Amino acid sequence: MQQLVFATNNAHKLHEVAEKIKDRLKILSLDDIGCYDDIPEIGQTFHDNASIKSHHVHQKYKINCFADDSGLEVDALNGEPGVHSARYSGKYGDHDANMTKLLRELGSNANRKARFRTVISLILNNEEHFFEGTVEGTIRHERAGTGGFGYDPVFQPDGYDKTFGEMTLEQKNHISHRARAVDQLVAFLNDPAIALNAS
Repeated sequence: MQQLVFATNNAHKLHEVAEKIKDRLKILSLDDIGCYDDIPEIGQTFHDNASIKSHHVHQKYKINCFADDSGLEVDALNGEPGVHSARYSGKYGDHDANMTKLLRELGSNANRKARFRTVISLILNNEEHFFEGTVEGTIRHERAGTGGFGYDPVFQPDGYDKTFGEMTLEQKNHISHRARAVDQLVAFLNDPAIALNAS
């Protein structure tokens, strides 16, 4: 069976993709291939960062692979925090501090429109392909819910009266930006016309 590396060690992400691809490909993590590199995300866009990660793995290990980058874009903040979503407050992964800064920066601004965006870079047979998923919504004035991670407690997707933080994981995954990008990736990989050759 052909192998495809997902440039992540997030077990939930790996399981989600592996279930959708089923028996067509074996999905490997960075840990599976012995990659423990700190891959710098220095790009100016989600496309840049996803591409940096996928190219790093492909060039070093000579194997088909894909990587993703995601973040929150707020219209009233000119698209911030964007590619800096995970370190918006200055410290990587401090979700509470990131939300605190976001709500402070927005203040009482009436324009709360925002979106989550995911971009996937796939390198297959030495060719790069991109897939993108977005979910539109608004930023609440206060946190609601304790589920999910990141900005989920302040993001309410359009058409729903709950934040991502108030939804179950199953509910969120059904409509999330990452799920939409993954669905495009899976449809591409499951196309029988796509030859899954070794790198």
